[in-house]
Amino acid sequence: MGTILLLSGPNLNLFGEREPEIYGNDTLDDMVGDARAAAEAAGHALEHLQSNAEAELIEAIHGARGRCEALVINAGALTHSSFALADALETFDGVKVELHVSNPASREEWRRLSVIAPYVSGTVAGFGRAGYRLAIEGAISKMANR
Repeated sequence: MGTILLLSGPNLNLFGEREPEIYGNDTLDDMVGDARAAAEAAGHALEHLQSNAEAELIEAIHGARGRCEALVINAGALTHSSFALADALETFDGVKVELHVSNPASREEWRRLSVIAPYVSGTVAGFGRAGYRLAIEGAISKMANR
């Protein structure tokens, strides 16, 4: 069927080590594995990139244009500050899902604003490890309704 690009932003490579009381004990590999299983069960390919570099994430979005049907992004702290990432997301014509393992609305004030939210089809937040699978399932649902 189609390809889904999953992007994981800065510091998410530290899942399982960083603030387990907020993010849990599961690793990024665990979460991506769940996402991959959900995509493949529905007949889709999943590509994943984790980067601590904003420019690399932007380049990946540019590279997905015309190639991927959907994009799921956990932008980490860039969610709240990267207008460049928001601009890149605006150029992607496929389904876009914003993903957060924690619930930013219940955390520090600065985490409550998402500058990328206006450019996505939907948001999954606060479901921990299950969020990666739920975001893929949500993207697939949106893809089917296009």
